[in-house]
Amino acid sequence: MTKGKQAEIRSLPSGVPGLDIVLGGGLPEFSFNLIAGGPGSGKTTLAHQIMFANATVARPALYFTVLGEPALKMLRYQRQFSFFDPDFAGSAIQFVNLSTEVMEQDLGQVLQRIIGEIERVSPGIVVVDSFRTIGGRRDRAEKGNTSELENFVQRLALHLTSWEVTSFLLGEYAEEEQRSPVFTVADGILWLTQATDRNSVVRKLQVVKVRGRATMPGLHTFKISGDGLQIFPRIPEQTTKRVRQQGGRLSTGVPGLDEMIGGGIVSGDAVLLTGPAGSGKSTIATQFMATGLANGETGVIAIFEEYPEEYLARAGKRNPVIAKMIKAGKLELIYLRPLDLSVDEALAAILEAVERLGANRVVIDSLSGFEVALAPTFRVDFRESFYRLVGTLTAVGVTVFMTAEVVEGFSDVRFTTEKVSFITDEIIIQRYIEIEGELKRVMAVIKMRGSKHSHELRMYEVTPKGVVVGDALTEYDCIITGNPFVRTAPVGAVARPPAKRRGR
Repeated sequence: MTKGKQAEIRSLPSGVPGLDIVLGGGLPEFSFNLIAGGPGSGKTTLAHQIMFANATVARPALYFTVLGEPALKMLRYQRQFSFFDPDFAGSAIQFVNLSTEVMEQDLGQVLQRIIGEIERVSPGIVVVDSFRTIGGRRDRAEKGNTSELENFVQRLALHLTSWEVTSFLLGEYAEEEQRSPVFTVADGILWLTQATDRNSVVRKLQVVKVRGRATMPGLHTFKISGDGLQIFPRIPEQTTKRVRQQGGRLSTGVPGLDEMIGGGIVSGDAVLLTGPAGSGKSTIATQFMATGLANGETGVIAIFEEYPEEYLARAGKRNPVIAKMIKAGKLELIYLRPLDLSVDEALAAILEAVERLGANRVVIDSLSGFEVALAPTFRVDFRESFYRLVGTLTAVGVTVFMTAEVVEGFSDVRFTTEKVSFITDEIIIQRYIEIEGELKRVMAVIKMRGSKHSHELRMYEVTPKGVVVGDALTEYDCIITGNPFVRTAPVGAVARPPAKRRGR
C-alpha cells in the first residue's frame, strides 16, 4: 500500500515580530482561533496586526465588533500604531457592529447576521471582538445552560472553515473558564496575560494549542509599543549558522593579560571578568572590543549602567576607534537600561545586532546592571535565562565578554556574586589589596576550560591609555585576603606576618 502524500497547510504571516517563530511557522490558513486574555492584555491590537498584515481588497478582513462603543472610537486608538494603514479601513478591512443583534436577538439570528455579512464580503480573515460578550450574555440568560452557546460555536466554526476563512474570536476569559465550548472547537488558542509583580507589569503569551503544528512551548514575554506587539521567544531562532572556530585565540588588547590566559581568549568562549567598583572592568572590556575592531572584526556592546553618551565619552578617551567604528557600521552600542526588562527582550536586541553586523565579539557590561534592569519576575530565574543567553550567542561562534561587580570587604574571598561560574568558560577576577598603606589592584585567572593558564596573582594599573598588567607578586603571602605581607621565610616554609606597628 502506497503511503499518501501529506496534505500541506499554508501559513499566513502574523505581522507580529517573533510570533511566527513561536507558532512554528505562522498562522495555519483557514484555522478557527481564539485569542484570550484579560482586559488590556493586547487582544484587539494583536488582531489588528494580523488583519493589516494579510488583508487585501480582493480578500478583505471582516471585523465584527460586539462592544458598547462604535468602531470609529476603536479605530481612533488603533490608528496610533505604525502598522495601521488608513487606506485599508473600509476597503481591505471592513467593520460590522453586532451590538444590537446580541442585545435584542437570539444566537441564531446573530449567526445569520454573521453569515450574511461573510457572504456579502467574501473575506479571507474574520474577527469577532468580543466573542466573550456573546457567550456571557447567553450564559446569564440560560442560567448556566451552555447547550445553545455550544451549538452556536460549532455552527459558526463549521461555516467559517467551509468558506476557507481564517478566523479569530477574541474574549476575556479566566483560566478556570477553559471548559467553555469555544476552547474545544478552536484549532488554535493564544493566551495573553499581564501580571503585576511588586511595582512592575510583565506581559506574556502562551500558545495553548495549534492543531497540526509543533509550537514553541512555554511562556514568551512581549511588549506593546508604537509598532504594536512584539514577541520575544524563549528560544530565539538562529537565522545565521556559523561554525565555531576551535582553538583560535583572540587578543584582549591588555598587555600582560594574554600571557596570563595562555595566549588570548579562546574564540567562541564566554568570559566573565569580576571585580569591585573602580577596578577597571569596563576599561578591559572596551580594550577587548577595540582590539577586535582594529583587526577587522565587528562587535556589539550592550550596556546597562551608563547612558550611551557617557559610555562613549569615557571609552573614547582611551580608545578613539570605538566612536569611529560605530559611525562606520562596524560596532553597535545597545543601551538596555529601562526597568521591567526581560532576558528574552535583551537577548533579541543583542542577536538582531549580531545578525546585522555579522559580529564576532559581544561585550555585556555588566551582568550586575543587567539583573537590576530586569523585572522582579525575571530575576528569580536569572541563572536559567542567562544560560540561554550565553548558549545562544556562543552557539553561532560569538565570543562573549561579560563583566560583573563584586561587593567585597578586605577580608572577603568572593569571586562572583551571580552564581553563574558554571556557565562561563573563563573567569578572571580583580580585587583591591593594601600594601604599605595604599590600595593596589591585582588580578588572577581562576578558570579556563581546556587550556593552561597562569595561576599567579599579578598587580595591574589603570592608565590613561588603558589597563596594563605587571609582574607577579611572588614576594607576598595572603594576597587574596586583601592584607598581604612580605614573605620572611623561604618558599615552602611557614611564613608569619610581621608584628603590628605601634599606632596601627
